[in-house]
Amino acid sequence: MTSILAAEGAVNPLIPHPIEIIMSLIVFGILFYVVRTWVAPRFEKAFAERAEAIEGGLKRAEETQAEAKAALERYQQQLSEARHEASRIREEAKEQGAAIVAEMREQAQAEAQRIVAHAHTQLEAERQQALLQLRSEIGDLSTQLAGRIVGEALEDEGRQRRIVERFIAELEQQPVGEAR
Repeated sequence: MTSILAAEGAVNPLIPHPIEIIMSLIVFGILFYVVRTWVAPRFEKAFAERAEAIEGGLKRAEETQAEAKAALERYQQQLSEARHEASRIREEAKEQGAAIVAEMREQAQAEAQRIVAHAHTQLEAERQQALLQLRSEIGDLSTQLAGRIVGEALEDEGRQRRIVERFIAELEQQPVGEAR
């Protein structure tokens, strides 16, 4: 038993000394106070700033994205309007081109008709002139032939003309296939 008694008077290394416990509590309290008053607020402030920066960055990113989307929509709207305008201008140009072609075609047809009418008029005038010239030549030839046949010259020119014109008028009244 002596050894148990001897052990009771000795200090147990597993149980701390009461002064150490008190000193540890005081130091813990001081450290807790320092951390709570100076360190924790700074951490809280840094955390709040970081959270605010992240939220602000996200908000700015969303705003920027919304502005970019709005700008893209405006651009697409303008592009669509420009395409419609270009299409309208092309259609107007086609219509104007078709109108110009139609107008030119009408002018060309009118000019062709005028040329044809002028040609007909000129042809008719030349035909009449040729007929008069032929009548005159036929009359002269007929008179000469009649003079040779009869044996005397038919010198009365007025009379010659009347005879020739009457003969030609009779020929014109006869149908083409009929002979005398």
